[in-house]
Amino acid sequence: MSKIDEARDILEQLGLPPAQRNDISCLTLLALAGLSEDDTWNAASKPSRTIHQILGFMRDTHGREYAENTREVVRRQVIHQFEQARLVDRNPDAPDLPTNSPHYHYGLTDEALRVLRLYGRSTWESELLAFRSSHGALLEIYQRRRQMREIPIRTSAGEEIRLSPGRHNRLQALVVTDFGPRFASGSILLYLGDAARKLLHLDRGKLDHLGVPITEHDKLPDVVLYDEERSWLFLVEAVTSHGPMSPKRVEELEVTLKDCVATRLYVSAFLDFRQFKRHVENIAWETEVWVAEIPDHLIHFNGDKFLGSR
Repeated sequence: MSKIDEARDILEQLGLPPAQRNDISCLTLLALAGLSEDDTWNAASKPSRTIHQILGFMRDTHGREYAENTREVVRRQVIHQFEQARLVDRNPDAPDLPTNSPHYHYGLTDEALRVLRLYGRSTWESELLAFRSSHGALLEIYQRRRQMREIPIRTSAGEEIRLSPGRHNRLQALVVTDFGPRFASGSILLYLGDAARKLLHLDRGKLDHLGVPITEHDKLPDVVLYDEERSWLFLVEAVTSHGPMSPKRVEELEVTLKDCVATRLYVSAFLDFRQFKRHVENIAWETEVWVAEIPDHLIHFNGDKFLGSR
């Protein structure tokens, strides 16, 4: 392998994310280790270099020239992640340098240097394991942080589903956890979309049994709940950016669900009244509105069947 490919292999085994295994990341590692194409890894050193000097090393030693405006790419998309992975220290020779100093520099940590020098040797695996045990793999750390930001919900069957973060998915989660128990008690979750993943949960067997065309799941609303006892199908649109259950949307769904044997209930869900007021003129009659900030109440569009005293 070339030195760049060897550096890529090292970065992968150290647990760096794919974005920090590209050529410029590999060349940055070689510059910080002071290695040319013909050097062996046991000759690695830890010269302190500025970003400008790192780019100069890439050009002069490896024949890879990058424009000076690449400095920010190296700083933000390589060096910062190398620091988080404990491969690099900033200003090891002068810790008190101000951030705007032209002498601001970076150097390999002692631990990283020890690992690099053993690449290809019999003790590489044990030293790599010790390093990762001590500092963790950056890719795993990033994935854990993302998982912590995800929105967990649990279906009636006990399955945990994690929605990607965002207002839309937060509202969808509230539909399942807050709307469902209040107005669709005992219902089962048949469909749940995800703004990032497009499709997250789909009960194909039950939808097919009800006559819902599962090949057209992209036409379904955001959340579909089914009350088996009453044979009610709750079709809920979570409104954050896209529209509510408008007359056009209801008509489209009626066509899609023409063979569905369950009674359809159309619901527009909003996080708050401010969002509701933005869309109120487009909401179809004979549908329901649920606002998450007042979860115990529904707004019935055309409530003639509810006229009379409580």
